[in-house]
Amino acid sequence: MTRVAGEWLVHPGTQAVMRALAAQGAQALFVGGCVRNALLGLAVSDIDIATDARPEDVIRLARAAGIKAVATGLAHGTVTLVAKGHAHEVTTFRRDLATDGRRAVVAYSGSLAEDAARRDFTMNALYARADGEVIDPLGGLADLRARRVRFIGDAAARIREDYLRSLRYFRLHAWYGDADQGPDPEALAAIAGNLDGLARLSRERITAEILKLLAAPDPVRSCAAMRACGVLRAVLPGADDAPLAPLVHLEQEAGAEPDALRRLAALGWGAELAELRLARRDRRRMAVMRDAATGSMGAAELGYRHGPEAGRDALLLRAAMSGADLPDGWKAALVRGAEQDFPVAARDLMPRFSGPDLGARLETLERRWIASDFALDREALLALA
Repeated sequence: MTRVAGEWLVHPGTQAVMRALAAQGAQALFVGGCVRNALLGLAVSDIDIATDARPEDVIRLARAAGIKAVATGLAHGTVTLVAKGHAHEVTTFRRDLATDGRRAVVAYSGSLAEDAARRDFTMNALYARADGEVIDPLGGLADLRARRVRFIGDAAARIREDYLRSLRYFRLHAWYGDADQGPDPEALAAIAGNLDGLARLSRERITAEILKLLAAPDPVRSCAAMRACGVLRAVLPGADDAPLAPLVHLEQEAGAEPDALRRLAALGWGAELAELRLARRDRRRMAVMRDAATGSMGAAELGYRHGPEAGRDALLLRAAMSGADLPDGWKAALVRGAEQDFPVAARDLMPRFSGPDLGARLETLERRWIASDFALDREALLALA
């Protein structure tokens, strides 16, 4: 018998939710990512629960137990139960009546088998009881142990139900697949045969999946497979995964944590990133990162102008794109540059200079100061003015 364990499982709020749902004989099972991650020894962040109780009964049972119930997704049979500060998404067993490649028309079901059959991948169709005992209706446990991402049933049929599953496949392979094995050939063939459906996805959903994939410790193999079967070109025209492997290697050498935006900057160097739906702050960061990477600033100046983290990103990108090594002493230089304060202010040059001349003179002096490796002090700079 296989069991999951962890603080998330025995949390008083989580167990209170499970007891409340079972109070009148309803079935309640943990499902999906929380079971999968617990079995892999990874952190569990979201707790999903599947039940044969109807949403109105879930709300009634929760309120009877003093648990807050929020009708977050009644159209899909989902209620969020909040207990002792923890949110739990509770969804009634479902079966698909019709799908259009983006959304499904579902009916409630009393069958665990029907609920499992409508899910995407076998490793996501793992369930667990309140005590942690795992229920595996579709052989997902063997796939998970082999780090094999496999569609449930016919891969092409699963994709045509929801074309986002093509992208989700590569994301799961990046996070949970065997690093020494390539993606499943049957899955790749099904994905390649259904590329047209990707055009029906919203840019928001595509962007979210790409960023989740790129946040994986090493997404290189998955991105290469995306390119090979035509997905990368379909969702991000002009993208090239060639710089990704050197960037990941450089990140590991530099002790830099995986960063989806940094990797997107490399992957999408020649792509039209306006097609993606990035948050405004992320667009600003991408613009700074790419401009700094293509410029000629040294590490110290990058640290001064952009700070040590943005400077590090620029150096990593520059090295990945050029194939060069990171410069000697770059970490210390970034920090040293970030600690500098330009010793001359506009008022120091007034009234000798004003308007555009004042700004130009300040820029000239700042460049001289940086070129001196920040050695020129205020007096020396004013003498040059």
